[in-house]
Amino acid sequence: MNPKVLIAKRAAKELNDGNVVNLGIGLPTMVANYIESGQDITFQSENGIMGLGPAPEKGNEDLRLTNAGGQPVTANPGAMYFDSATSFGIIRGGHVDVTILGALQVSQSGDIANWKIPGKMVPGMGGAMDLVSGAKRVIVAMLHTQKGNPKIMKKCSLPLTAAGKVTDIITEMGVFKITNKGMVLEEIAPDTTIDDIKKATDAEFLVPDDIKTIDIK
Repeated sequence: MNPKVLIAKRAAKELNDGNVVNLGIGLPTMVANYIESGQDITFQSENGIMGLGPAPEKGNEDLRLTNAGGQPVTANPGAMYFDSATSFGIIRGGHVDVTILGALQVSQSGDIANWKIPGKMVPGMGGAMDLVSGAKRVIVAMLHTQKGNPKIMKKCSLPLTAAGKVTDIITEMGVFKITNKGMVLEEIAPDTTIDDIKKATDAEFLVPDDIKTIDIK
């Protein structure tokens, strides 16, 4: 299975009926495509939409309707549109239950760096700093490494977006939970070993006796 699809499908299983969810640019936007039929999830986009649907079928895009990353989206029945001030009022006011974001790096203590690489041009930090501070739960959904280099670190070397805000990390290799006892590997991907994960991870993590295999069925 495509690693990004595995990550998106597993991240979708973290969402519960009634959740208001914000999806970050890139891989996290795929999560909306894997919500179970009948699930009551409301997706919010910081450019001013409440009620995003799955990605449109190719050829059926409405270029006037996009998410914060400029990608075409659909809107579910009852969707609402509003200005950015209202949108960020929702985010900063603590009304987003879950945000699912990508990251350049995440530390074992829940720090996240996902907006800037020193010396490179970037379009701006977007809503990431507001989202990780305002959402009740922060899930990072990302590939485990970048060009073979670990992205889950003892300590982030890139400028932080926020400190200690990440609650969960989902990669194509495993599912981690950030706890007050340390980072815990709760699930492992099929055909992956603990040693594989240790080699691809800079951070230290705990492995429980009852570790599960990622199930996306």
